[in-house]
Amino acid sequence: MIPSSELILNPDGSIYHLNLMPDHLSDTIITVGDPARVAQISRHFDSVEFETTHREFVTHVGYFRGKRLAVISTGMGTDNIDIVMNELDALVNIDFVSRTVRPVEERMSLRIIRLGTSGSLQADVPVGSMLATEHAVGLDSLMQFYPLVETGLETEIATELQQTLQLPFAPYVVRGSDLLREQLGAGMVMGNTLTCPGFYGPQGRVLRLDLRQPDYISRLQNFRHQSAEGEFRLTNFEMETAGYYSLGRLLGHEVLSLNAIVANRATGEFTENASAVVDAMIERTLLRLAVQ
Repeated sequence: MIPSSELILNPDGSIYHLNLMPDHLSDTIITVGDPARVAQISRHFDSVEFETTHREFVTHVGYFRGKRLAVISTGMGTDNIDIVMNELDALVNIDFVSRTVRPVEERMSLRIIRLGTSGSLQADVPVGSMLATEHAVGLDSLMQFYPLVETGLETEIATELQQTLQLPFAPYVVRGSDLLREQLGAGMVMGNTLTCPGFYGPQGRVLRLDLRQPDYISRLQNFRHQSAEGEFRLTNFEMETAGYYSLGRLLGHEVLSLNAIVANRATGEFTENASAVVDAMIERTLLRLAVQ
């Protein structure tokens, strides 16, 4: 049995942070950072059957063209993704009555699609474009606490990037779902996303504080790793994707991050209408999910 201090349930039996019961979930989940963006997605639904709000976690469950979907906000950062991914998995793969993990043959693999905003690192990934993340690179500490197994290529990239950035720790590198990327990413830029543990210094922004490495952004932009699979470069950065991809691998879920590019750090641009870029990504994703 999993102790009540580890698997925390609310008095109504819902999972602690998300405030959800197992029957609230669909097998396909769209996640967003901003709680206000949940309604931006669910307004496209034919019907909404359930809504709940708890802290920064807002959930709408409904139907789009006959397909049942859940939309959940996560807030920012991989610390919140740790909560969301573990509690989503618990909802489908732990029996809340017996407090035991379901047998392997009964476990469910969820499809989780992150729709988020992101800043481009490269001049040829323009503001207004949409990017599907192939590999995510985590500069945060989340995977110091889990037994993530990386491929040889992933380890090579992590080691080389650690040397390039002169980091006292090794980043972690994880490939997302090839299946979801093929289904939902057609026509988008394919890229590799850097997940940062902050919005300012970790993403190279300078207001009143100087950076430890003044050439930090150019090191990221110029990073290249050559392998039999081709050239690897970093295309964009944000604050969640590596947490999704690593926990998705550990828990056995298909996960994809789709990014609306609203800023370009190489050209210094920021979109005049971020909402329109996000709306276009939402509509494209919903239409593709409806036929899967």
